[in-house]
Amino acid sequence: MKMPPENTAIPAAQAMPQAPASRLAWRHLAREPLLHFLLLGALIFGADRLIAAQRGDQQTIVVSADVRKESTETFKSGMKRDPSPADLKILVDRWVDNEVLYREGLALGLDRGDSSIRERVIFKALSLTQSGLNLPKIERDGLRQWFEARHARYDAPARVDFMEAVVSIERSAESLKPFVEALNGRGKSEVESSLRVFKDRPRGNLVQGYGEAFTAALEQATPGEWQALASADGLRVVRLVQLTPGVPARFEAIEEAVYRDWKDDTMAELTTRAVREMGKKFKVLGQGAVK
Repeated sequence: MKMPPENTAIPAAQAMPQAPASRLAWRHLAREPLLHFLLLGALIFGADRLIAAQRGDQQTIVVSADVRKESTETFKSGMKRDPSPADLKILVDRWVDNEVLYREGLALGLDRGDSSIRERVIFKALSLTQSGLNLPKIERDGLRQWFEARHARYDAPARVDFMEAVVSIERSAESLKPFVEALNGRGKSEVESSLRVFKDRPRGNLVQGYGEAFTAALEQATPGEWQALASADGLRVVRLVQLTPGVPARFEAIEEAVYRDWKDDTMAELTTRAVREMGKKFKVLGQGAVK
């Protein structure tokens, strides 16, 4: 066999097997900028769909059980009582309004340059909304009519001083009668009790805590005499000490304060109306939510 010269190169086609045509085509496409662009676009589209799915439908506001629970706990912490259905509706409505403002703020890019704190975004959206509102004018007669419709808001309320004997037994009319008689010096009782003293309590405070019927009965009670009066939480053994009548407010004496309150209330009403109008684009789900 004749060998090739020592320094003669072997042709490439003979040195290694030739790559399949399909593999060469992929190598060619891999160097194409257009393919890179299309692949990157597909990745971005997929990521955006994933993030949107995690965020949920931005046009739907869900009043969850957690929202209602947090609203209830907040109310109880501040007012020291459970909220009524009307109280809870007000709280839920306020939460929905804030959620509308928050989402509008995000849509307007008001979270840029911020640390994405919800309260700040809401405040920015609220300020932007209020900047577009015009406060109407009101004449003095109109302001007086506004004041008269809210007279109780400015009157000095009636105030009550009273005592309550908190008993350790069941608070029924039959079981409390001997105890009340003993407190008034007409007999004896072995019932144990502790004394609570209430001074200068506004009438509205009593209505809120004990109910209107209890408050009205206490106002009609004979000072210094113990009685068992029905309250929102059952019978209470109480004694009226002193009743201080309320003092009606005079418009002329507080006109400036009334005007400030009118401005604040009117702006609040206009703001609520504007936010509710924005909220029409959202679907609100949840019991007790705003329609």
